[in-house]
Amino acid sequence: MPPLNLGNQEPKTPLDAAHAWAATAERAGDYVLFFDFDGTLAPVDDDPTAVKPAPKVLTALEALAPVVRQVAIVSARPVEFLRDHFDGLSGIDLYGLYGLEHRRSGGETVTEPAALPWVPTMAELADLARTELPPGTLVEFKRLSVALHYRTAPHLAEAVESWGRAQASRLGLRVQAGRMVLELKPPVDRDKGMVIDEVVRSAAGAWYFGDDVSDIKAFTALRARSAADPDFVGVCVAVANPETGQEVALAADLTIDSPSALGDFLTDAAARLR
Repeated sequence: MPPLNLGNQEPKTPLDAAHAWAATAERAGDYVLFFDFDGTLAPVDDDPTAVKPAPKVLTALEALAPVVRQVAIVSARPVEFLRDHFDGLSGIDLYGLYGLEHRRSGGETVTEPAALPWVPTMAELADLARTELPPGTLVEFKRLSVALHYRTAPHLAEAVESWGRAQASRLGLRVQAGRMVLELKPPVDRDKGMVIDEVVRSAAGAWYFGDDVSDIKAFTALRARSAADPDFVGVCVAVANPETGQEVALAADLTIDSPSALGDFLTDAAARLR
C-alpha cells in the first residue's frame, strides 16, 4: 500500500487505512465507495476535455464493483462525459453536475426536473461569457451549468470571478468555486453532500475520495451519518493538490498524494477486499 499522510492534524476518528479496509472487508457487500472525478480519479489538465483516469484506476474500479454494494462517481462533470470514460465498466453509477443528473449502471440518465427550465439560461450565459470574458478564459458549457476556467491564465482570476459572481447575482444562480474555476449553476438544492446522504441511508459504511472544496460537503454528510449511527463507518479521503489540497486534507481522515497514487491504493484495496 502506498504511504498515507494524515495532514497537519489528527483525523476526526482514530483511523488508519489498513484497519479501515479490514472493517470494510467484514461487511463489504453493504459498503459504498464514492469518487470525485477531476483531481481524484483523473489528473487535472489545462484542457478539461482531455482529462482521462489515472493508470490502474479503471481496472481497480472494475475489481471493486462486484465486491461492494455500490461504486459511484459523484462529479461536477455531466453524466454524458462520465459515461464516455466509465461506460465499459459494469456496476458503476454516475452522478453528474453535483447530482443534478444521475445514471444507474447501464440505465438511462435522469435529470432533476427543477433544473431543466434553466437550460436556456445556461446556454445564453455561456455565449455571453465567451463574448465578454478576456482571452485565456475557458468557458465550459455543461447544459445545466457553466464553468469559467482560468487555469492557463491565473492572472485573470479576479476578473473572471468578479464577472461570474455578478452574473450569478443578476440571474439568481448559485456559485461553486473550485480549482482555478468558478462554476455557475441553477438555484436547485442539489450538491455532493445531498447525494451521499441519500445513498448511504441503508449502508453499513462508505468511503469518499475527493480533492476539492465541493467534496467537503460529501465528507460532512459521511460524518453526520456516522454521528447518527455508531455502527456506520465513514472514511473521508483527500487527494493532495497545490490549490485546495490543504483545506480538503484538513477535513479528511487520510490523504493520498495524487490520482496516480490513488490507482495503486485502490488496486491494493481490491486485493484486500477479495
